[in-house]
Amino acid sequence: MIIAGTYSFKGGREVIGARFASELREIEQVIAEVDSQTLKTKTSREKTMPGRLLYNPPALNRTFRSEFETRGWHKFKVSCEYPTGHYAPGYAPVHPSRGAFREMDFVKNRVGVEVQFGKYAWSITSVPR
Repeated sequence: MIIAGTYSFKGGREVIGARFASELREIEQVIAEVDSQTLKTKTSREKTMPGRLLYNPPALNRTFRSEFETRGWHKFKVSCEYPTGHYAPGYAPVHPSRGAFREMDFVKNRVGVEVQFGKYAWSITSVPR
């Protein structure tokens, strides 16, 4: 695959590049290693493009997972406790946030990568300590 564009939200790309240059290089290497043409195995059933070969999202996910894990990246999960002080007096949420968590696909040295396909773009972020 290639990196076709980048967007640096509030200078995040520059911060990651300056503080985590080796992790950023690994991310770029992973992207370069993924041969996306071999992963076009899903046949479209949409009216606008019937029979057209599309990327197979589960296969893409497996390939990215393999490439990241080979380089020592791992899934990261952290519990969430949401504040309740902002509810209106007398209101109690129906489903408390017990068991709530946030999860990131790949993390290494406080740098996190979330891989999604479809309408959403990739994101690279720094993970809190």
